[in-house]
Amino acid sequence: MELRQLGYFVAVAEERHFTRAAERVQVAQPAVSQQIRRLEAEVGEPLFRRDRRSVALTAAGEALLPHARAMLAEAANAKESIAALSGLLTGSLAVGLVQPLPDQRVLALLGAFHRRHPRIRLTLREDETDGLIAALTTGELDAAIVGQGPADPPLAAEMTPHVIAREDVVVALHPDHPLAARDSLTLHDLREEPLVTAPRTSKLRTNIEAACGRFGFVPNVVAETRDLTLVRQLVLQRIGLAVLPESALQGPPVLARVPLARPSLERRIVLAARPHHASPAGRAFLAMAHRRLLPDQPGTVT
Repeated sequence: MELRQLGYFVAVAEERHFTRAAERVQVAQPAVSQQIRRLEAEVGEPLFRRDRRSVALTAAGEALLPHARAMLAEAANAKESIAALSGLLTGSLAVGLVQPLPDQRVLALLGAFHRRHPRIRLTLREDETDGLIAALTTGELDAAIVGQGPADPPLAAEMTPHVIAREDVVVALHPDHPLAARDSLTLHDLREEPLVTAPRTSKLRTNIEAACGRFGFVPNVVAETRDLTLVRQLVLQRIGLAVLPESALQGPPVLARVPLARPSLERRIVLAARPHHASPAGRAFLAMAHRRLLPDQPGTVT
């Protein structure tokens, strides 16, 4: 099983097309097909289902894919480790970011890292927390900045989670809404109110539903979207209220915001990584992240 074959296999699996995969790895399409056939002969199972319009992974292909990615990542790490002996880091760094972020420190960290290691190619991925953790597990990401709420299970210890920021979750309302004049609100106050919120795959949504469940009701969700700008606009149009982290209310339109007093749905921003599997670039990034984001937190915070 050769690294070249595994590289071609991953390219076809991700592109779902032999010609596009060949363009990606910059070889002729027949060469890709030939190497895939040799790989299939070696493993003793077909890896793809092919027809004129599409290419799909078989069960054997699905089983091989994470291992192929891991082997390619380890090979790349080995090359980068040797290159690092020269004192100038090269290679790539992939960082996942959940949105929104409560301050600019993570962006400042990325800027400082680039200035320190200009030859490292930086890739950023924005996604929900679960998607970022999955990508971290498979080795697609070197580090991830994710969000955690009170109802979320703690991250696995191998992710070495560290809390780098905390922020309150508040109720966003149209300025003329009767509840906008209150000093604070509880979830029970929102029992009959229409809500605009994120889809069920969002950590924010699952935390809101879990908290409402403890109060004995299901939230009255009338609209859902991942787009926080659109959430704010829907609140401005009086379609519903929104329960959001404070950082989600940055920018127009200006909405009323009332603290959520009971229960507190504090949002934690967490740095997660797998340092034992990190590339030289990943280790350098984590070292800088700990210096800049966690100067007073030597241990793991969960």
